[in-house]
Amino acid sequence: MFWRSSCAFFSCPTCRPTWRRNWKRPKRTTRTRILSQHTVHISTVIKRQLADVDNSSVLAIAENFKRGEWKAVDIVMEYLQRIHEMDKVLSAFLSVDAERALYKAQLLDEKWDKGEHLGPLAAVPVAIKDNLCTKGMVTTAGSKMLETFVPAYDATSVARLEAAGAIILGKTNMDEFGMGSSTELSGFHPSKNPWDPSRVCGGSSGGSAGAVSSGMAPFALGSDTGGSIRQPASFCGISGLKPTYGRVSRFGLIAFSSSLDTVGPMACSVAELATIFQILAGRDPMDPTSWSEAAPYSDILHRKGALDLKDVKLGVVDIFSSSLEENQVNDVMRCFLDSIRVFTKLNAQVVSISLPYLEEALAAYYVIAPSEASSNLARFDGVRFGSRQEASHISELYQKSRGLGMGAEVKRRMITGTFALSSGYYDAYYRKALRVRQCIIGQFEDLFRQVDVILCPTTPCAAFELGERMGGDPVKMYREDVLTIPPSLAGLPALSIPMGFDANQLPLGLQLIGNRQGEDLLFRVGHAFQMATDWHRQRPPIYRQYVQSSVTKSSS
Repeated sequence: MFWRSSCAFFSCPTCRPTWRRNWKRPKRTTRTRILSQHTVHISTVIKRQLADVDNSSVLAIAENFKRGEWKAVDIVMEYLQRIHEMDKVLSAFLSVDAERALYKAQLLDEKWDKGEHLGPLAAVPVAIKDNLCTKGMVTTAGSKMLETFVPAYDATSVARLEAAGAIILGKTNMDEFGMGSSTELSGFHPSKNPWDPSRVCGGSSGGSAGAVSSGMAPFALGSDTGGSIRQPASFCGISGLKPTYGRVSRFGLIAFSSSLDTVGPMACSVAELATIFQILAGRDPMDPTSWSEAAPYSDILHRKGALDLKDVKLGVVDIFSSSLEENQVNDVMRCFLDSIRVFTKLNAQVVSISLPYLEEALAAYYVIAPSEASSNLARFDGVRFGSRQEASHISELYQKSRGLGMGAEVKRRMITGTFALSSGYYDAYYRKALRVRQCIIGQFEDLFRQVDVILCPTTPCAAFELGERMGGDPVKMYREDVLTIPPSLAGLPALSIPMGFDANQLPLGLQLIGNRQGEDLLFRVGHAFQMATDWHRQRPPIYRQYVQSSVTKSSS
């Protein structure tokens, strides 16, 4: 069994130890020797219990471990086995560090044996998007430019998860530097949708969404610039949160657009997102744009009367059909109207609103984001960062290193951004885009004086086929973000949750947009919806097939 990476192969943790460059092997203990000798086997009981939807949640895994019913090593072994079986088809991971994960699990088992304090995410495996720095693990941002880059530090979000007891399984695939909406623009390979491997899983956090949807990880970290968490969450039938800008530290995130980038969690349910976000959120001295301490979000969901939304006014976007593809309008409209009926039964007040700046927001985003990217990516030149090509002089070195190391979409956006910031065009493009952004912010401020939460579909359609939008017109791909970009430009929190399936049994997402720092209300509304429906409990065919075959094997 081999573990794919951008620069190495990883062998089965139960057959041969994994060696990594720049990774200092921990001191061998009794359990490490047992693993190397291939005498540890996944508990049949744990395998069967983890096959159940309720037992495989973030909260259930942590509780079962703390009660002593499961061993952390057994939990990690089961998820590594899932990756081995399912990632051959889905290609959601860029690298898997099995030995590191098992070593961390071993330490947690020893802490439990000694009765030491355990974090809220103790023994819960996690997949990390590959643009978040992980100490001792290759971090590529989906680009060949960084295929050998090994950070010397952890991103703050990664460090906080590990401090809470989470165990990193590996790094997930993404569109190169976060620039894309399908993960087809990865510098290594495209990832595939667990519901239908002939279709995309969304982007740029497509690998993280695919890993969670297929059950290869209970939860994952992603990043969202213009919809990169919410859109793949919608395509893969899971829940994903884009926090308020600044609520989660960006330290250690390889920047795409500094005024838009956010780090957020992806999981199957809103209750899980609330628990994870409580750990991620809060001020970080390493990130001057971060602010505010976290609140007990998970407790909010269990307060008396939390599921009754009689005190919540929902604004339903009624003018969005022009942004939908003609053959998808019926499915999206049907599921969206069904979702509104669910909220009506939950006693929420529903009013009709409009978002008149959808097209303008799309245009402004594709000026602002490339402009900031052209500045942020200037450091990847083969001298300061990035792979270096042989050259006779410095200009040739820059041309070769950036030309061979970066993909076509990254070059397109960098050139676009450089043009928009150039003398004579700055006022015509970039400054005008900033004015549009201010108009959008003002519009949302007016809307939130009338309503508490805004509802609209997450995406204009379900997951499209691989290669369908990779032609000569990049605008077709850009339009995938038409409903997710406005809250990103305004720096608002937004949540995507499953709301049903189209005629091809592909999941569709419902987007909840909250006011600044209003994640608590988003969690409450989203959790109430999920308690009244079961869309978030549905699992794709590849997961059901794996569970059926593994349980059959363990029975025999």
